[in-house]
Amino acid sequence: MDRLQSMRVFVKVADNGSFARAAAQLDLSAAVVTRHVAELESHLGVRLLNRTTRSLSLTGAGQAYLERCRQIIDEVEEADAMVSSASSEPKGVLRVVAPVSFTLRNLAPLMHRYQKQHPQVLVDLTLTDRPFDMVEEGYDVGIVAAHMVQSETLITRLLSETCVLVCASPGYLAAHGKPNTPHDLAQHAMLGMPSEIFGNERIFTSADGEEIRIQLQNQFICNNTAMLRQSVLLGHGIAFLPSYLVGSDLKHGDMVALLPDYTLPTFDVNLVYPSRKHLSAKIRTFIDMTVECFRQADAKPRTDCWLAQREGGIAMPAAGEDWQQSVR
Repeated sequence: MDRLQSMRVFVKVADNGSFARAAAQLDLSAAVVTRHVAELESHLGVRLLNRTTRSLSLTGAGQAYLERCRQIIDEVEEADAMVSSASSEPKGVLRVVAPVSFTLRNLAPLMHRYQKQHPQVLVDLTLTDRPFDMVEEGYDVGIVAAHMVQSETLITRLLSETCVLVCASPGYLAAHGKPNTPHDLAQHAMLGMPSEIFGNERIFTSADGEEIRIQLQNQFICNNTAMLRQSVLLGHGIAFLPSYLVGSDLKHGDMVALLPDYTLPTFDVNLVYPSRKHLSAKIRTFIDMTVECFRQADAKPRTDCWLAQREGGIAMPAAGEDWQQSVR
């Protein structure tokens, strides 16, 4: 049995929910597809799929095995692509998309380093805070918050897990007081993103695990977090801001992280690209450098937002000067 091919067949069957559709996409007969899955189940000694005359579903073991199969297939294809394109010199236009605020504060040194090492590549960088479709809009690589990507068939690599902090300036708090619970925010001037991006509901978790849901009405709306940060610094109100954006402000006392006994859901900063198959040298080298730069900055997934708040909100990846030093 070619186990790797059987894994590929199993993944295709699971993705399509059908032996027949998987067979058509793989250009194999339904009998061959069925045999691959059956041989895989026989080898493992477990049932991977529940089959009826009308439906197909994964077992618990099948779901766990599916995720590992995806990883193995991706790694094999990545290794093949790396070897086949190893002799290619990175060149041409590389279209990269990233959030405005994250790029301005964190990624300019990465772009500089990449083009210094690969002068034949022209980096065409688009900054946006709106959701987008990578495939339809023709981007090669994205460094994005998870909510920004609308495309469904993308390779995603986690770069960092970022805390969201409730922030205000010392001047605003001196004039209007400090909220002690999430419900107190209703009495303050809230600054936020458009509702179609994050909605108006916020979900807090208390130190004892209680979930608190609140609906807030913003007094100022902007689709750019860098602008929201500036508004907070000017004392206009309170905003929910990512820790990577405000770490330096909190450290130097220009901003205060509020509600230290409550946390908000984290969000992922991901590296995304359309496919592992036949990656060009320019894309492969950019992916490798980006992953390495985050690793150098010790940008490990982090969920302890209480710790981030008590340490001044300096959650990875480090902002400003720390990041720049790590990628030089």
